[in-house]
Amino acid sequence: MANATLLLPARSRFGGQRLSDATGKALARSDRSERPGDAMADLLDVLPRGWPVAAAARQRDVGDAANALWLRADPAFVRPDINGARLLSYGEALRLSADDAHALLRPLKPLFGDAGFPIDAPSPSRWYVRLPQGAKLPEFTPPEQALGADLFDELPQGPEGRRWRALLSEAQVVLHNHPLNAQRVAAGLAPVNSLWFWGAGALPDRVQARFARIASDDESLTALAALAGANVSARPAAWRGGERGDALVDLRDVRDLAVLERDWFAPLLASLADRGLARVRLDFDDGARYDLARSQRWRFWRRPLRSFVASTESA
Repeated sequence: MANATLLLPARSRFGGQRLSDATGKALARSDRSERPGDAMADLLDVLPRGWPVAAAARQRDVGDAANALWLRADPAFVRPDINGARLLSYGEALRLSADDAHALLRPLKPLFGDAGFPIDAPSPSRWYVRLPQGAKLPEFTPPEQALGADLFDELPQGPEGRRWRALLSEAQVVLHNHPLNAQRVAAGLAPVNSLWFWGAGALPDRVQARFARIASDDESLTALAALAGANVSARPAAWRGGERGDALVDLRDVRDLAVLERDWFAPLLASLADRGLARVRLDFDDGARYDLARSQRWRFWRRPLRSFVASTESA
């Protein structure tokens, strides 16, 4: 029989929301453990070690990622404020068309080409910079971590970072003066006034996945999982069952416990009871794990959990 794993946000994100009786009993009777290390490293074995999202996504988009380093340079909206500037939107959230991306890239290509870093956009929301093998690169912050933060704190630092900060400043001037942005603002859309560099690296030598099927809307996870040969798909609205092989569903963005109860916990517990699944793992972003199995129903003396807050306090 197959196993199912749900990736979930930190338990604190649910606050005092109440667990249903069924879920509270199942969690109280489950096997509890702590995940060693990062969740993503536990899901995918990437060699050499790292998380080269740009190369993996480029390979999926175009198929030409070998023999180069790749860097994402996604379109972004940055808003200045009294203390500096903040990243407010990037990538798909900006809703660019292919014509929009082509127009914005036209004046950027000479800028990046003169620096020796060709830039292109096989997808309107995913822009790539090709770098020579062996190029020294600084650490780049993933955009989801930088959203809303002070831009200065998230830009690449050190000697290698200085070059990329200068290139970004030049790109921002070009984009600020682009006529398309005036049209977007007039239409009530956010301007594309910056880029966000992230995901640098070369195509991995090997990627292995622990799951036959991975359902997620996280581009970083799905791009690398595709290299491992996993069956990758967008996250469904609810658990459907009928899985062949172990399955992973990424629910880290869900904050409504009632939705999780209705669409995921209840059908998964039913599948356990019907022997459709051998085991269910709830893997939380704070490192807590709950492994559920049908045989645990005999642990009836354990007091049901009422909320994840109580679970956290007793950890």
